[in-house]
Amino acid sequence: MPAHSDLSSTVKGSIPALITPFRNGIVDERAFQGLVERQIAEGSRALVPCGTTGESPTLSTEEHVRVVELCVEIARGRVPVIAGAGSFNTAHAIELARHAKHARADAVLVVAPYYNKPSQDGLFAHYKAINDAVDIPIFVYNVPSRTIVDISVETMGRIAQLPHVVGCKDASSDMSRVARHRALCGEDFIQISGDDGSALGFNAGGGVGCISVTSNVAPKLFAQMQDATLQGAFGAARQLDAKMASLHKALFVEPSPAPTKYACSLLGLCSDEVRLPIIPCSDGAKAAIRGAMTEAGLL
Repeated sequence: MPAHSDLSSTVKGSIPALITPFRNGIVDERAFQGLVERQIAEGSRALVPCGTTGESPTLSTEEHVRVVELCVEIARGRVPVIAGAGSFNTAHAIELARHAKHARADAVLVVAPYYNKPSQDGLFAHYKAINDAVDIPIFVYNVPSRTIVDISVETMGRIAQLPHVVGCKDASSDMSRVARHRALCGEDFIQISGDDGSALGFNAGGGVGCISVTSNVAPKLFAQMQDATLQGAFGAARQLDAKMASLHKALFVEPSPAPTKYACSLLGLCSDEVRLPIIPCSDGAKAAIRGAMTEAGLL
């Protein structure tokens, strides 16, 4: 497991928010193994199992722990594993972070508590409790469109001072936050985008990667685009991103991750099975997804 200081050199570029494949109601471990191997082979720089794209809210704790363990086992240290450990229950988030540490994950990704709408002081207290309970690097995930609560720049600055907090995944759609976070959180704070469609611009502003949904479907293209931005080759990055522009949109044409699972099923990677309250894609969504995949050269 890399030391905390090593993560800034390893956590960058394309980082898939991995789907959790199901078959007949249970986790399809063989398909998951194939997904992980494909991601590493095609240039992804790190892996996120059991994030919200992995349907973590509908995984049992036992399933959650097993998927993280599987990811670490399959990765074999080739790329860092950042295990999802988010919950609207701080005690449960601590439990998931402890399991991730036991599984030898390199870090945890902790989404802001959803539904219960904590105050800014409550958000800080949530992350401080996890920080104090578990010795593992923490990435803070801010996605106000889903959690309904927004971690303000000032609160992120406070959270960044906690010893185990090393970076953030920002899906606020506010591109100005990259510079503002840098000013309050420091140059070493690892800033990762959580929005595929604006990930190129996020890196232009000083970000270093994207925890991506699109990379489940187009890992090589997305990795090439991200690597181009890290090399400062933004013209090449724009050309690659243009191929994926429709795909970025299509994968959210209906509630995620149903479109992504359908796209992966077209590639023969897994079934399109999801868990309620998410339902499979409609015929109209399927047509849009197929069209976007064709545009990207995937079909």
